Amino acid sequence: MKEALKEFIKQQIVVDTRSSWIYIGVLENVLDGALELSEADVHENKDTASTKDVYVNESRKTGGIANRDRVFINLDFVVSFSPLEDVKNF
Repeated sequence: MKEALKEFIKQQIVVDTRSSWIYIGVLENVLDGALELSEADVHENKDTASTKDVYVNESRKTGGIANRDRVFINLDFVVSFSPLEDVKNF
């Protein structure tokens, strides 16, 4: 997965995790055990009525709202990732 991620450095990506947390931001670096995102929207979906898919879809439409300048995500918790532009409208 690390090699595939490196292809998207400097692009806005969505990172799905094993938890209720979702991350949207610009991939800056792929480290040994973590991802570094800048201008990141760190969102816990547990306390909202919408699903992760609805939240990501709305973020794609609006461009997202960064609430962190920089964040590091433990790769052990990453389930999947994709460029934000690849999120389908529904």
